[in-house]
Amino acid sequence: MKTRSFIQLAALMLAGLSFAAFAEKGTPSTFCRFVPERSDDFAWENDKIAFRAYGPALRKGNENSGIDCWLKRVDYPIINKWYGNMKEKSYHKDWGEGNDPYHVGSSRGCGGLGLWMDGKLVISNVFTEWEVVKCTAEESVFVLSYKWEYGGDTYTEDKKISIKLGDRLFNAVSTFKKNGEIAADLPIAVGLTTHDGKAVPSKNEKEGWIACWEKIEGYDLGTGVVMDTEKIDAFELFESEKKDESHTLLITKTDADGQVEYYAGYGWARANEITSSEQWNAYLAEFAKGL
Repeated sequence: MKTRSFIQLAALMLAGLSFAAFAEKGTPSTFCRFVPERSDDFAWENDKIAFRAYGPALRKGNENSGIDCWLKRVDYPIINKWYGNMKEKSYHKDWGEGNDPYHVGSSRGCGGLGLWMDGKLVISNVFTEWEVVKCTAEESVFVLSYKWEYGGDTYTEDKKISIKLGDRLFNAVSTFKKNGEIAADLPIAVGLTTHDGKAVPSKNEKEGWIACWEKIEGYDLGTGVVMDTEKIDAFELFESEKKDESHTLLITKTDADGQVEYYAGYGWARANEITSSEQWNAYLAEFAKGL
């Protein structure tokens, strides 16, 4: 985690609570913050979607750099409310605004990534540092930093995530280094968990997207990743008998600056906007055109 004083952390949390309390009155807004009171999560949202990533307190657990979907069905921020009520009301139950039934475990979740080495994923642990760049009603931007070792080399990733009002996908630009130097042409896989084969995967190589469609707690959910087609090297459906290892993947590589850029997000049928896989795939196709 970034080195911050207690006063700075308290100020950030109070600012977030104040902002969200105002927004919950009915103002559609983006929002993001570090959540030390829930094992160092980092959470972000807009008027359509919400997510969280896992931080230092969970380093010894099953969690890693996978991304969790918080399934919301209201247009105001819910992050502070759900975390604030977690001692009285579990956010794993829908109390009228949505809930968190999406399982991540050690998977990539929705848009997590890893090195793609010898036909397999090599993934980092939880983030080690965080930094909020911007948090406004229209857009929130932050950076999560990761560090891990593989094959005697040390890798780092600085993942800059931005989420804008109205979109169903967040943007991620990840910058990689290997042994402290910019890592160009590094093979990377960006994935969606198929929840051990329960989700139906789909892809469109011409448009540059992958998707999963599945039913969770009685309601359909579509997840997706979109990338510039010129940056995609291959599409892979990785199936495994081991829990949380099955994924649909976009295979790419870092550019000369050590960067990979993509978009990831979801559409939940209970929110009554995306209610079929055809609608979800059409949304991804239209979004891809905008790239």
